[in-house]
Amino acid sequence: MAHIVLFENIHPSARAVFEAAGYTDIVTHAAALPPSQLQDALRGAHVAGIRSRTHLDAALLSGNPDLRVVGCFCIGTNQVDLDTAMQRGIPVFNAPFSNTRSVAELVLGEAILLLRRIPEKNARVHLGHWDKSAAGAFETRGKTLGIVGYGNIGLQISTLAEGLGMRVIYHDVEAKLPLGNARPAGSLNDLLEQADVVTLHVPGGKSTENIMNAETIARMRRGAILINASRGTVVDIDALHAALKSGHLAGAALDVFPTEPKGADEPLASPLIGLPNVILTPHIGGSTQESQENIGREVAEKLVRFLQAGTTKGAVNFPELPYLEPAGATRILHVHRNAPGALGTLDNLMAQHGLNIVSQTLQTKGQIGYVITDVDGEVDDLVMTTLRDHPITVRCDRL
Repeated sequence: MAHIVLFENIHPSARAVFEAAGYTDIVTHAAALPPSQLQDALRGAHVAGIRSRTHLDAALLSGNPDLRVVGCFCIGTNQVDLDTAMQRGIPVFNAPFSNTRSVAELVLGEAILLLRRIPEKNARVHLGHWDKSAAGAFETRGKTLGIVGYGNIGLQISTLAEGLGMRVIYHDVEAKLPLGNARPAGSLNDLLEQADVVTLHVPGGKSTENIMNAETIARMRRGAILINASRGTVVDIDALHAALKSGHLAGAALDVFPTEPKGADEPLASPLIGLPNVILTPHIGGSTQESQENIGREVAEKLVRFLQAGTTKGAVNFPELPYLEPAGATRILHVHRNAPGALGTLDNLMAQHGLNIVSQTLQTKGQIGYVITDVDGEVDDLVMTTLRDHPITVRCDRL
């Protein structure tokens, strides 16, 4: 029976999926744990479920040899050392689809609020002012929305924005088929020069670090609005602050930051605090009851399919094999070094122990290969020890 450990108050829908599949050895933690406690909590775990604040580095992954699979109950996976996980034969799953609607609604809501200058108007009413001026307040209809990153969330925003009467343009490093009347911009600079509202939906990493900097922000239209609900590292905060103070940008909304507080009682440190035309939210783009329930279900279902059948479809760091119906008495999951002759070596080892291969599927990625083999015959501990001890083997399990 798999031992499952869940961190950071993952939605109960995940537990329901596990229990429905017969997995009841589940331990839950309401928050992320510091490294020393995390090591103890993971001891003996076969499955780890985390969100964005739990970091699984090389030391933690290497120090828990029983760990078979990791589920990130969120979109991002940069809190996991993906390369080390792959080298240890541990697939990592996430939830790339479940919170798209929640993020899209937040972004469009912020766009409407900033175009109408609602944050400033609201603050002034609380201070005793009754400012009914229409200066600087605009409808969304007819405005141009520029989406940087036309993935799952970008597509959802595109569809909803057109319903508000916005003209939608987008930029992506990959060719993407537009939905509705959206059109690709010729380049990032082309998008920035046209858009009244720019919203960012790109992954983190070196390639996107500070893509919105002093130079690119200067290319935005005077009076435009910048929204970031992707990764905190993609915007140069000091450059954004300067553009807001100078009046080049009319407003901004940020849900993510380069450095975020580690707990609910720790304040955010940012030069943007106190600016009346800036909306700051505590990384809540996907924090709705609906999205968290969907995420819990989506990731748990992927983990269950892996535990029951070895399915890795949707893994972010691993050769992807789809669900395969069992075809033999026993299923062997073998992760090996991606080298010539690896599959032949595995098959010869099985043949030496009298195992007849009924079905076999192989996929490789980078330095590893992953093969699911259904066999007839008894796969005892001696067979498994032989397979595990061979130099070509990274990891080997039986179902």
